[in-house]
Amino acid sequence: MGRLTLILGGARSGKSTFAQQLAEERFRQVVYIATARGLDGEMEARIAVHKQARPSHWVTCEFPSNVGERLKSLPLQAGGVILDCLTMLVSNLLMDIPSDEEEPDQDEASAAVQIEMDELLAAIQRSEADWIVVSNEVGLGLVPPYSLGRLYRDLLGRANQRLAASAEEVFFLVAGIPVPIHNFRIQSKMK
Repeated sequence: MGRLTLILGGARSGKSTFAQQLAEERFRQVVYIATARGLDGEMEARIAVHKQARPSHWVTCEFPSNVGERLKSLPLQAGGVILDCLTMLVSNLLMDIPSDEEEPDQDEASAAVQIEMDELLAAIQRSEADWIVVSNEVGLGLVPPYSLGRLYRDLLGRANQRLAASAEEVFFLVAGIPVPIHNFRIQSKMK
């Protein structure tokens, strides 16, 4: 298994830019897994900006869901993999759950995220490449006033915790400044 680095932060904190800088420093070949969907003009514009910022020789895979499952049949010929971002991946899962209600069933949503995380972590463990996963930290602000927002916050928070528990490095981005909050090598030496 390669090394897993988790990059957390708020919206527009510089997470993707930092992930890209790390990848450029560490790897010759990079596979970039994009999870965003261009569902409206604004998202399409954001996706276009992200695409333009990436080196042209990187391989891009657009996987809005089932990342781990899709990677079973895709050999990763790269030193590094960036998944940008877990935030959109969890959002996509919630939106894909069929429901007659205004929001998905909590148990079904929780199971979908659990399966996605199991498959993603298995893919990371199978991989010889090092991984950089980008995700938002959405639990630092106000409690969302509606139940779907609270469900999303809770599911993403648990997914972030699972990745952080497996990561060798965790950075928290604040105003473009990467703050290391966990480094496995440092923690191991302290024991």
